[in-house]
Amino acid sequence: MVNWIWLGMIALSVIVGAANGRVQQVTEAAFTGAQTGVTVCFGLISILVFWMGLMKIAEASGIVRRLSLLMAPVVRWLFPDVPKDHPALGYILSNMSANLLGLGNAATPMGIRAMQELQKLNPNPAVATPAMCTLLALNTASITIVPTTLIAIRMNFGSAHPADIIGPTLLATAISTGAAIAADRWYRRRQPGSPPVQPPSPSSSGRQAAGPPASF
Repeated sequence: MVNWIWLGMIALSVIVGAANGRVQQVTEAAFTGAQTGVTVCFGLISILVFWMGLMKIAEASGIVRRLSLLMAPVVRWLFPDVPKDHPALGYILSNMSANLLGLGNAATPMGIRAMQELQKLNPNPAVATPAMCTLLALNTASITIVPTTLIAIRMNFGSAHPADIIGPTLLATAISTGAAIAADRWYRRRQPGSPPVQPPSPSSSGRQAAGPPASF
């Protein structure tokens, strides 16, 4: 669907440009936009490599583990229907930690793995469970302490103070996260008959050792 929308927008711009005799401007805008996209991508690579390197150091030094332990009560409250020590909780914690640091690209793989583990607890694979909806809401409106991607974009476009976005971003994401949690609690209360949770299978428990820390 998205591809068709983009195709329609491109075709419409070309048609309107041709009708107004401005095909040359449309062509120049297309190439300028492509050049800007490549420049922004290279700018993001440097800042992402820097923060992902710090993330690996924090993981190796045990900081991520301690952060996971601190966030464990919150996660258990947010996901009451996920069994304790299930591998999904470890991936959820890693996803939330990456989002706190503004590492959306690093958080996405952890979010996908968490969804895969939650799907194993889903008695009806065709319908998302409350836990899956909660994870999606939190991943979309997560509190961001350091908006790494936005800082990189502002640096790339010559901002004099690229880190000034930290305060507004923290406030905005705190409000959005609070709204997401409130909506999640409201919908959970409206649907008290949540699908029963199946206990983790032995195979799932065996994979826990290969994933992020999930024991808390």
